[in-house]
Amino acid sequence: MKAIDTKKAPAAIGPYVQGMDTGSLIFTSGQIPADPATGELKTDIQEATRQSLENVKAILEEAGSSMDQVVKVVIFLKDMGDFGLVNEVYGEYFSDHKPARSCVAVAELPKGAVVEIEAIALK
Repeated sequence: MKAIDTKKAPAAIGPYVQGMDTGSLIFTSGQIPADPATGELKTDIQEATRQSLENVKAILEEAGSSMDQVVKVVIFLKDMGDFGLVNEVYGEYFSDHKPARSCVAVAELPKGAVVEIEAIALK
C-alpha cells in the first residue's frame, strides 16, 4: 500500500492521508470543499460539491486513476434538502459512467463544511 499526497487537494487535517493506493484500488479520504490553494471553504452547496469532487479527482489522478474509474462514492450532507442541488453538480462528473453511491445526512462535518465526498476507484 502507498499513501497518496498531492498539493492539488487540501492537506489532511488529522492523523490520516488524502488517499491510499492498494495497487488495484484507490481509496480517497473524505474531501470537504476546501480550496487547496487558499484553504477557503466553499459554503454554497453547488460550489461546495464541485470543490469536493475536484479534490477527489485530484487525488485519483495523482494515483494514476480517474473519475471514470470510480466504483463507489459516499456523500455526507449537512442538509438532505440539498440533495437535488448536489445531484445537479454530481451529474456533471458522472454522466455516462455512474458508480454505486450512498448519500447520508449528518449532524456535523469537519470545519463546518456543508458536504464531504469520498470515493473508491480502480487503479
